[in-house]
Amino acid sequence: MKFFENVAKKIFNKNGIPILEGHVVWVAEDATAIASEMGVPVAIKAQVLTGGRGKAGGIKFADTPGEAYSVADEILGMKIKDESVKHLLIEEKANILSEFYVSVSVDRASKLPIIMASAEGGVEIENLAISNPEKIIKYHTDPATGLLPYEGREIARKIGVESSLISEMGGIIWKLYQIFEKYDAETVEINPLILTEEGLIAGDAKFVVENDSLFRHQDLVDLLHYKKRSVDFVKLDGDIAVIGNGAGLTLTGMDMIKLNGGEPATFLDIGGGASEDIILKALNMVLNYEPVKVVFLNVLGGITKADDVARGVVKALEKSKRKVPIVIRLTGTNEEEGQRILEEAGIPYEVSMEKAAKRAVELCNSLKA
Repeated sequence: MKFFENVAKKIFNKNGIPILEGHVVWVAEDATAIASEMGVPVAIKAQVLTGGRGKAGGIKFADTPGEAYSVADEILGMKIKDESVKHLLIEEKANILSEFYVSVSVDRASKLPIIMASAEGGVEIENLAISNPEKIIKYHTDPATGLLPYEGREIARKIGVESSLISEMGGIIWKLYQIFEKYDAETVEINPLILTEEGLIAGDAKFVVENDSLFRHQDLVDLLHYKKRSVDFVKLDGDIAVIGNGAGLTLTGMDMIKLNGGEPATFLDIGGGASEDIILKALNMVLNYEPVKVVFLNVLGGITKADDVARGVVKALEKSKRKVPIVIRLTGTNEEEGQRILEEAGIPYEVSMEKAAKRAVELCNSLKA
C-alpha cells in the first residue's frame, strides 16, 4: 500500500525524523485559512501517489493567503499522470541550503535491504542512476543485525557531506532504516532531504508498505481516516460574507441581506457547536476572500457559546492583514461575557438579526459610494 506524503511524514516524524509544519486541505478556501494562520509564505503540494508532480505543476508557492487560494484552486482537480488531485498539503516554505536523497528498499536480486543515498536530492533517482551512477551510494544490510548507527554515519561520509553534518545525516539514515523494519515497508524514501538553518528536514516522503502486513499495523490504517471538514463554505456572487452557526440560521441571514438590498458573497455554516478555533478559521476564510467588502456574522448561541465566538472574532481581526468591516449579531449562551469581550475590543454588535443585516448592507453600500 502506498501512502500519501502527508501521512508518510506523520509516520516519519513520529519516529524522530524532522518535518515542516503542514496541514491537509480539501478545498481552496481552507488553504486561505491555513496560510493566514501560519503567517508565512507556503508551499502548496498536490497529494498524489505518483511521481513527477513538480514537473506537472503540482507543487507551487504562495506569499499571501489570497495567493494561496488561487494556487490551491488551480491545483485541485488537475490530473497528474491520470491521477486526480483531491487534496493538498500546505507547508511552510523552507529556506533550502542544499538537498540530499536517501531511501531504503528491497534489492530483489540480492534479497537484502538496500540503502541508497546521494548528495544530489530533488531529482528522479532513476535518471541520476543512468546519467551519473557514481553519485549514488548503495549499501546492503544484513536483516539479522539491521543497520548499526555507525553504518549510517559511514554512508553519510561516503556521499560527501561536510563533517559537521555527518552525525545528523547518519542519524536520519539510521531512523529511516528503523521505520523500514518496524512497518514491514517495501520502500521508504526522502527526496529531497533538505538542509535548512534549523538542520536536516524531510522535504518529501515516500512510504510503501507490504499489503499482507497491514494487519500488524492498525496505527497506519487509522491514519488513512480523515476528519470531516469543520465548516461548510460556498462562494456566491455578492460582496457581503454571511457566516452563521447552523445551515438554517446562515440561510436566514442571507435572506435578510437580500431583503435589505444586499448580495451575499458566501454561505459559511460553522455548525451548531462551533469553538473559538472554528470561528477563527471561518473568519480567516472570508477576510482573505477578495470580493468580500463586509462580514455579517450571525450567531444565536446554544451549544455554541457567545464568549467563544467573541474571542475567535478578536483573534481573527488582530491577525488579519486585510481590514474588512464586520457586523455581528451575537446573542444566546454566555452572551453577556461575549458582548463584554467585543466591547473591550471596540467591536460593535447587535442582538437583533434584522438590525445587524440592515447595518451590514448600509455599511457595504457606503464603501461602494
